[in-house]
Amino acid sequence: TLKLVQKYAPYASFIREMTFRSLDSQSLTQAFRQIQELRKRERQRELRELEEANLVKQEKLVRTKNERVPRLSDLTMRPVFAGRKTQGNLEAHTNGLRFISTRGEIVDIMYPNIKHAIFQPCENEIMVLIHFHLKNPIMVGKKKQKDIQFFTEVVDASQTVDMGRRSMYDPDEMDDEQRERQLRKKLNEAFKEFCRKVENTARKNDYTVEFDIPYRDLGFQGNPHKEMVFIMPTLNCLVNLSETPFFVVDLSDVDHVHFERVTFASKAFDMVLVNKDFTKQPARVDMIPNGDKDAIQEWLTDMEISYTEGPMNLNWKQIMQTVAVDDRFYMNTEEDEVTEKEAGWEFLRMYGKDDEEEEEEEDESEFSGEDAESEESEEESDFDEESESESDYDADEDLEEQGMDWEDMEREAAADDRRKNKRDAE
Repeated sequence: TLKLVQKYAPYASFIREMTFRSLDSQSLTQAFRQIQELRKRERQRELRELEEANLVKQEKLVRTKNERVPRLSDLTMRPVFAGRKTQGNLEAHTNGLRFISTRGEIVDIMYPNIKHAIFQPCENEIMVLIHFHLKNPIMVGKKKQKDIQFFTEVVDASQTVDMGRRSMYDPDEMDDEQRERQLRKKLNEAFKEFCRKVENTARKNDYTVEFDIPYRDLGFQGNPHKEMVFIMPTLNCLVNLSETPFFVVDLSDVDHVHFERVTFASKAFDMVLVNKDFTKQPARVDMIPNGDKDAIQEWLTDMEISYTEGPMNLNWKQIMQTVAVDDRFYMNTEEDEVTEKEAGWEFLRMYGKDDEEEEEEEDESEFSGEDAESEESEEESDFDEESESESDYDADEDLEEQGMDWEDMEREAAADDRRKNKRDAE
């Protein structure tokens, strides 16, 4: 048919719409449904081919034989196949992991394709999980996926809501809590042991797989997508794995971090993580409480990632377009190599620098004011001393004007005494 279309296409007439009439409505309805189903299958095939066009071909899984295969049973996988809950077993083989669902669906994850492997124990969580962030996406069902997760719920989410209504003195409640603690401990140990076996299996076959554990004490609340979640750093990533869609940022791809809406009036700020690939838009975490800013900045300093802060939201699409075409972005001079400019992300510090310069100017003005006041007071004191010395000088001048010195005054005093004695004698 395709060859006929190509041959007669220049001479063909295309029909936009046709109307059929039939005395047998049932056969016409059946033909209509078959045509719609055919169109649907063809559209799905085209979409699947489009999805698979850019996929990196993965090597075939080599199953382990003649030895015990590490296995975790009764796991739930995310994302799911075709909108249904996907449960099954996860096995570690020679060159990769294989998940087999209860319906026979298979997902293979090769060791060389694993960029980050994360084990998150159930501490203040309702699940214990293993998460794989891949270098190249793989097909899960009909969609490409770069993050695959396997978990087991310790407590059902619906039970956690009902437990709030029960009394803490209820014996049944205390037994349930004891069983839950034991189950948490058991599952944590089982998952941890499986991670250790996967690392050993990969190492034995000349592959490298290392599991990171999130640092809960460095975590903070934030909104990376459309809801507030608890975000935690690992050794190599910044993640939220408990809620979907997953939030995974590889720290080795982060070039700079900028904090927006940092003011004294706001109770929260936003964090923008700029990718080293300037053609990609930055990742965002909004509505982070102000109390976490110092801890986040200390963590960024430890990770040797630069950061800036400012009072307003920026147009990052325009900024990234400008930065991407700037060949001298990290240099502190223009193309003439004479005109100075802000190097790298320093232009985002301009707001803070202005503040510092204003504060320095204020300090200088206060200091100069104090100097002026001190100079004035010194001048006044000098003037007072000069006036005192001048007054003493004036008194001496009065004495000099009278023409008397000390000897004349003594003689005059002696003459006065003689006159007084003479009057007393008479």
